Parts: sequence; C-alpha cells; structure tokens
Amino acid sequence: MQKYLTIALLFLGGASFAQKKPLNHTVYDSWESISSKKLSNNGNWAAFGIAQQEGDGTLYLSNLLSNSKIKVNRSESAAFSADSKFAAFTIKPFYKETRLAKIKKKKPDEMTKDTLGIANLTTLAIVKIPKVKSFKIPETGMALLAYQLEKPIDTAKKTSPAAGTVPKKDDEDYLADEVPGASAKQEGTDLIVRNLLTGVERTFKYVTEYSFTKDGKQLVFASTGSKKDKAAATGVFVLNTVKGTVKTLVNSKGNFKGFAFDDEGESLAFLGENSPEKAEIKDYFVYYNSLSLDTAQILVDADIPGMPAKWAVSGEGRLNFSKDGTKLFFGIAPVKTPKDTTLVDFENAKLDIWGYKDDYLQPMQLKNADRESKRTYLTAIDIFDGDAKIIPLTDLKLPEASPINEGNSNFVLASTDFGNRIQSQWTAGSIRDYYLVDVKTGARKKIIEGLSGNAMASPSGKYVIYFDKKTGNWYTYNLQTAKITHLNNGMSVKFVDEDNDVPDDPSPYGIAAWTEDDKAVLLYDRYDIWEFSPDGKTAAKNITNGFGRQSTITFRYQKTDPESRFIGKKEIVWLDAFNNTTKENGFYKKNIGDSKNPELVVMAKMKYSNLVKAKDAERYIFDKSNYTNSPNVFVSADLKTDVKLSNTNPQQATYNWGTAELVKWTTPKGFKSEGILYKPEDFDPAKKYPMIVYFYEKLSEGLYTYQAPAPTPSRLNISYFVSNGYLVFAPDISYETGYPGKSAEEFINSGVESLKQNPWVDGTKIGIQGQSWGGYQVAHLITRTNMYAAAWAGAPVANMTSAYGGIRWESGMNRQFQYEKTQSRIGATLWEKPDLYIENSPLFFLPKVNTPVVIMSNDADGAVPWYQGIEMFTGLKRLSKPVWLLNYNNEAHNLVQRQNRKDIQIREQQFFDYYLKGAKAPVWMVNGIPATEKGRTWGFELTDEKP
Repeated sequence: MQKYLTIALLFLGGASFAQKKPLNHTVYDSWESISSKKLSNNGNWAAFGIAQQEGDGTLYLSNLLSNSKIKVNRSESAAFSADSKFAAFTIKPFYKETRLAKIKKKKPDEMTKDTLGIANLTTLAIVKIPKVKSFKIPETGMALLAYQLEKPIDTAKKTSPAAGTVPKKDDEDYLADEVPGASAKQEGTDLIVRNLLTGVERTFKYVTEYSFTKDGKQLVFASTGSKKDKAAATGVFVLNTVKGTVKTLVNSKGNFKGFAFDDEGESLAFLGENSPEKAEIKDYFVYYNSLSLDTAQILVDADIPGMPAKWAVSGEGRLNFSKDGTKLFFGIAPVKTPKDTTLVDFENAKLDIWGYKDDYLQPMQLKNADRESKRTYLTAIDIFDGDAKIIPLTDLKLPEASPINEGNSNFVLASTDFGNRIQSQWTAGSIRDYYLVDVKTGARKKIIEGLSGNAMASPSGKYVIYFDKKTGNWYTYNLQTAKITHLNNGMSVKFVDEDNDVPDDPSPYGIAAWTEDDKAVLLYDRYDIWEFSPDGKTAAKNITNGFGRQSTITFRYQKTDPESRFIGKKEIVWLDAFNNTTKENGFYKKNIGDSKNPELVVMAKMKYSNLVKAKDAERYIFDKSNYTNSPNVFVSADLKTDVKLSNTNPQQATYNWGTAELVKWTTPKGFKSEGILYKPEDFDPAKKYPMIVYFYEKLSEGLYTYQAPAPTPSRLNISYFVSNGYLVFAPDISYETGYPGKSAEEFINSGVESLKQNPWVDGTKIGIQGQSWGGYQVAHLITRTNMYAAAWAGAPVANMTSAYGGIRWESGMNRQFQYEKTQSRIGATLWEKPDLYIENSPLFFLPKVNTPVVIMSNDADGAVPWYQGIEMFTGLKRLSKPVWLLNYNNEAHNLVQRQNRKDIQIREQQFFDYYLKGAKAPVWMVNGIPATEKGRTWGFELTDEKP
C-alpha cells in the first residue's frame, strides 16, 4: 500500500497559495492534543501531557512560581506526591520501537517495557527505573512510592537482580510475563517501596498485588513465593511504612487480591483462595484484619450463616467498608457448575436456542455472557457483630444495589427490572422497581414501582430522589417518614428537554448538587439552577435568578473538588456558562446563599474544558480553544487573567486554515434554524467555491470547537477540506415524528438554498456527507432531489422495513426501539404504520437517484447491519447508477483501525475532488479493485478515464 499511498499524495497538494499551503494527508500523525492536566496539591506545579495522533507524547512539569520546567519525552501524565515535592510518571517505549516489534510479531513478553520516572521538584533531578509494571502513591501523608517490576522472560535461563537492588538500564532480562490466560497463581515480581525524601528503598519478592492506605502509613501486599526459592515467604503481609516493620497476616500459599482498607486505615479486608491450581471453580473467602492484631482471619466462607444454599463468596466482587468502618460490603454469587470434561467437543451440537419467554434475546445474552458470569450480588456483614452472619442485599430477581450515605445508613437502595425486560427491546429503556433493603435484617420495602426514569439516594441518606419520565416530574421519598414529595408541583417551567424531538418522553436536565445535610437539592432547567427543599416545606427558588433564561445562557455547576459531597449554604461556586444564541462559552461565579444574578468572570468565543482545581490552593488548570486556535493549557487563580502553559501545533500557522461562523435561515415551513459555515482562511468573495454539507442532528453548539486534521472514524475531515478550498456547511436539523426524511429535506435543503444566494457558493458543485444517522439522511436526500453533485453515505440504513427487526450486534439488542422511540423517529411499530416505514426508506425510491454516491458499510458493523449498505448498493448497481461500496474488513460502525481511517480520507477527497472540482478520477473509481488484486493495489493513482 505504501507505494500507492506515495503516488496518491503527489496529487493531493493542489495549487499552492501565496504564503500558506493546504493541508495534506501526511500531516495527521504529528498533530497534537491535550491528553492530561493536573495541579499539585499546593498549586505550585502543573503537569500536562501533549499527545500526538501517532507518535511519542510529551509530559511537561511547570513550576508556576519560578517558571522552571521539566520536559519528559514519551510520557503524558503524572502523579504528584501529597507534599507536592515529587512527581512520578510512566515513560513509554519509543513509538517506532513498538511499531517495529509489532511488525516482527514479537510476543508480549518480548516487547520493550515501560520505565518509571521520578522527578524531584526541588532539585529538578529525574530518576529513571526501567521495566516497571505499575506504581502507586498514597493520597495523603508521607512522600512514598511503591512500584512493581516486570517479570524476567525466562527465570530458568536468566538471572534476576539480587534482592534489594534495582535492575540497571541495560538489564534486558526483566521483561513482562503477560501471556493471555496465564495462571492466577503465576509467580509475582519485585515490589520496591521508596521513600521519596531519603531515596531509601526496600524490596519485597514475588508480589502479585499491593495497596496503600489513604495516608500511606500501611502497605499491604501478597506474595506467591517461588518454587526455586524455598525460603521465600508466601501469603499476605503489611508493611508499617512509619516503623519499617512487616507483619504476616496470612502465612500460606494462595491467591490473594482485592485489598480494601477502611477510611481510617485501621482495618483491612481482602479476598483469598487456596484451591488446587487446576481447579476450575475456586473457593474464595473474605479475610479481615484489624491492623492492631497480628494475623488476618477468615471472616466469610461458604458455610457462614446467612449464605444462600449453593452460593459462595465471589472472586469477582469488590470489597468496601462503610465510612464508619463498622460494615463490610462484598459480593456473593451462585456456585458455578463445572464443565463436563468427559464430553467430546466435535460430537456435540453447537447452537443457540431463542425462546419467546427469554428476558433478553440470545444475541444480547451471548454479548453479556462473560459479564453475567462474573456478576456479583451485594452482601453486607456487621464486622463487630458477635453472631457473625451475612446479610444478602440482592439476588437474581433484585440484582442492583448501592450503599447509602457512604455505607453508614441502615439501608441500601436496590432496584430491579425483573418482569419488565422483554419490552426494553422496543422501548429502549427499562421500567424499574426500587426497594430499601435493611443491611441488618435483609428486609425489603418497595418504595417506587414501575419507574421509567432513575432514582438515587441523597448524600446524607435522608431522601431518595427520583425522576419520572412519563410525567416529567421530580420526587423525593423521605426514608424516615415514607412521605413522597412532588418537587416541581404546579411549576410552569420545564425540567425536561425542551427541544426533545424523538417519539419518547423527554429526559431531565439533571441534578446539580445537594446542600449540606440534605437541606436542599439543586436541579437544572434548560438554562437555570433551582433550589428545592426535599420535604416540600419551602418554595422552590431560582438561585441563578432567572438570568440564564433571560440571557439564553445555560448554567451548569462546576464541581472543582472531586471529594466534596455537598455545597455549603453560602458557598461561592463556579458555573460553566454556554450562550445558546452566540455559542460563546465561559464561567460565572455564584454565591448559593444570595439572590443576585451570577457574576460574569469570563465569556469568550472559545470552548473551555472543565476546571481542575489544586486541592489546597485557589488555582485552576484548564484548556481552551476554538476553530482557529488549537487547544492549549492555561492556569489561573481567578479566570479573569490566565497564563498559557502550552503551545500546541505551531505548524498550523504554515497551513491555509479556516474560519467558522454562525449562519441562520428560515425553513419553508417557517422554522428558525442555524448552522456553521466553515470558510478557507484565504477566502475570496470574488471566487466561487464548491461546498460540502455535513450533518447529523444539531451541530451548531460546536461553533467554537477545534477541528483537528485527522483521519476520522467516518465523519467529514472538515479542516482538511476547508484548507483545500472547500466551503463546509453543518446545518442543524429538527425532526417531526414519523417524517425524519422530510425533516432532513426541510432543514438541510433550505439551508443550502439560503447559502446558494451568495455569489461565492457554486450551486452546481455541492456535495453531502454523513455517517450513520447522517448516512441515512444522505441516502434519503438523493432520492428526493438532484441538487447535489456528489454524495457520501457512511453506514446508512436504506430499508427501514428490514432494519426494523435487525440486531445491533455490539449490544445484542433488537433495533425496534430505534424506530418506535429514538433516533429513527417513526413513533410506531412496523405493523401500525407500514406506510411511514416505506416512505422513509430510500430503497423504495432508488430509481429517482441521479447523484453519484459512495457507501461505506463494514462487515463487522455492530450498530447498523451491513446488509443495509448492500441493499442500497445492489439496488443502485442494478439501476446502473454511479455507486461504490467500501467494506473495511472486520471493521466497526465507525472505523477503528488507523490505517483504514487514513485510507478513507484519501478516497473521500478523491471522490469529491472529481465531482466538485473537476479533478482526475482515481483508478478505484474507474475500474474498481479486482479481488485478485486485493492487498496488492489500492487504486489511488489518477487517470484520464472517467468512472
């Protein structure tokens, strides 16, 4: 392919502009993006990563006081020590080395491994430790770091470093053992605990898993021992990092994992099993240790009172202590039936049986089989109860539950859709019943029945708040009084999507936060934030004072402290702000306790990321960008002024870029609509330009979104086409139930006609491009109009009657819900309104098509059955219409493999260049690629022949 790619690129440059060159397909790999950003706890250091699309990333550590900097090649993110004096990061192998290893088909354990980097933020010195598998730093407390080395390739032939030493850089013996399906009892590797202040290290051998307490004062780890080292200790151990002492909690062979400390770091729980290595079914136990005691004890086994018959502790479950440390939550599951090893594989039938009473279709069951085989059921035990019994809180018919008030509550909130699962195939959602389950007795109380919506407990556990989609209302349930309160009763303002245009009940705008002690809950409407008393005793209050709706600005709460559970009564909070009229973005501040309008801090023709705050300082890190400015990292104390830390994509200045502007028009039926028009940077109103129309549903909110030149999964590569002399138009579309095709005509065609009034739009050279739902709309439009000179439809549905009963193979769900309730917007079953299914199916109108069209339809598409593209292609082919179909083998709905993404960029550019610019046609469009030439030639060469 490289030969033909090189030939193709000779034709992609086009005419050079006076000073700036157009983008070409070779620029993608080195184009940069922000991959991570973080501040040290004291706010004095910023860490941010710059990634390349394909290549080596770079990590930058910047001192915000002294302006000193550290640059780390081949790294993209860092972790700071709690004292803000150190940073640790992973340094990846060179991209070119990894690529070469893949070309040579090296095994995972032969690949070059990661290096650990440790930066001293006082001296700026960096220590590098090769072949490190993982590392961890405690959240608070001492400046400690634990890291685990990779395993030698062949311990029988290679010599590992002596105990207590770190392998040297050139020691090639230490490589990972990552063989898929390897035994869970594989030998562990060296774990090194390093005091970052002193540099003193301590090594522990054959470690498989390890974990710090939150304050770093204790480190637990499991060791497998070694068959060659008979003296090596096996079991579970705890290192007291303050005293340096090591305590043996379990002194036996086994598989130990899932370490969980309580919040105070005084208690420890973990899972363990010592079944025979070849046993298919492992017998797990829950171990518990109060760190004031010398050994860990089995807290839960299969025989403990309360364990259901034929159930046992699950090795897949997570362990969690309640916040107060009195309860432990863990998972149990039915004991699995072992495989019958006497059965001969080739003598037994292989089939799936689809039954009409099944809760889920067989494809969905098969898709989720692995997950379901690992499903665990929440169970609790009171650690200090002398009776030692467990309380199962869930079961097969009530499978979902979550602790309330960080586990301190006497209840958990459980839910189930049991008995209501079959209809989810055509409703897209589930109807659930909600229960309060007593963690001491297991008693269940149904509190909500048949809810289409969602429910959750308040942070302090005094209420359950829930939204009912059928009514569009918010409610609370008081756990003490069992009283239900309708929060938005009698209010005219809507708390559901005002622009909902699918044949389903609208979704809520959501919950912003709760105030302290569950005194109030803050809910969103379209623009503003409202405060509700959960008991209904106080009238609702618009805390943004209606300023959002008045100004068409949408306010959303910015949670800058990830550990916070509440907003203080008079706390000043940050609000993300989006102006729905101008599409500008920025931030306001608001005192929750006053009745004033939000205070403007910054509003700009930019798109801002979320704010990330330093834990112990009033300093924020964020990135911002727009169509003409590549995303860059900034820091600020107040957001009124900021300091730019990065300078991504300086090469952009050498290319003909573009501009983005908001355009508005009125449709034939009188609807107001808007969209984005992208123009080349060197736009000349005296010239006529070809235009490509790209659409999905609504895209105008992305007016200030940066469009990096990249080989896209399937959408239009906007920046490339704009740079190469095209106009790109992205219109918004609103839909009428039952008539999605006509809705596309109403908005897209009228938007195009509006722009055609400009003399610089060449109305004879307009193309359309869309993917998935956009691809469907492309297919529909070319059956209704000849106004487009070329069309590109990615993964389109061509026949709603055959697609209706199909399967979304990525989930196993039937596609009926899409037509009855969601995006396809028919709003009825095929049997209720067959005429609408036919009217909205391009297949039945293919004889009217006169527009050349390329279809991308991939054989591993998990969303749209690829036979939809085949139906469209074979129909147009029979009618002798100009049509091509691209099937990227084993590819998904949206392209995943980068080589395929690169390929489609070239083909799309060549196709539109031919029909919209009069360029020569490529061989693949003229003669196709014979199957005998598959993998040998790609047909990118240009020819004087015509398709």
